[in-house]
Amino acid sequence: MVLNFLKVFQLKKHILQVLLTLSALLMTTISHVAVAAYEYDFPEQKTQIGRELTDLHHFVFYVCLAIMVFVTIWMFASIFMHRKSRGVEPANFSHSTTLEIIWTAVPVLILIVMAIPATKMLIKMEDTTKSDITIKVTGYQWKWQYEYLADNVDFYSTISTPRDQIDQYNNDAPVPQGENYLQETDNHVVIPAGKKVRILLTANDVIHAWWVPKLGGKKDAIPGYINEMWIRADEDAIGTYRGRCAELCGKDHAFMPIVVDVVSQEDYETWLAANADTASDQIKSVAAAKLAQPKQSVATTE
Repeated sequence: MVLNFLKVFQLKKHILQVLLTLSALLMTTISHVAVAAYEYDFPEQKTQIGRELTDLHHFVFYVCLAIMVFVTIWMFASIFMHRKSRGVEPANFSHSTTLEIIWTAVPVLILIVMAIPATKMLIKMEDTTKSDITIKVTGYQWKWQYEYLADNVDFYSTISTPRDQIDQYNNDAPVPQGENYLQETDNHVVIPAGKKVRILLTANDVIHAWWVPKLGGKKDAIPGYINEMWIRADEDAIGTYRGRCAELCGKDHAFMPIVVDVVSQEDYETWLAANADTASDQIKSVAAAKLAQPKQSVATTE
């Protein structure tokens, strides 16, 4: 009998070792794939809040992954070791107060551990105070309107991809698609690096959503309602960033790109002077000439 007990014990130990080894291999493989194919993760963030959001997402993801691995191992080990073919008799009890307390308390503690950083992040995301610039963004079917509320700048931004590249009516002579196919606009949003930009979002017809992945922000633009968000591009994030409407808003939903130019404070002030409604023609012409001057190499990123 002792020999049979030892055999069963060794079998259980072997099964648990195999399951633990498989789970470790799975976790290692997932980590290596995530590093090797970073494009399947969030894009590299150019704002501090974007990096914090990414870190929070990864933290919650790994907590959920650990729970899944633990529950899966426990479930299959229980099924294998207590199956009927082994002659295991079911326990004769109605409940266990200790177990019920444990399986209630542990999930509550896990939720608290995840809820605390998530709540802090939500509060931080909604804090639009002490902003340097306020831009009102209005979604239309299918374009965007941008109003720099304190600077008398107001313009529409519409997709600039030629229709012949989109329609492609002649299959025998297809029109080559441009470098930024469906991702270029006639007017870009311009913001200075290192400044907190408050964005007020609304819509004129249906629900839209303003989203620039690398700038760490996305929010719905709802008719009759003002949503708020903010972004602060890093000081070294000068370049061009592209986004899109992220809410299904109609037949031309795919044709609402967003292009944001992050520039230096000096270039931003020059751009304002060239585009302000109250600027004189002389100021605009001087500012436009300055903008047309060749710049030093500036990174462009999608």
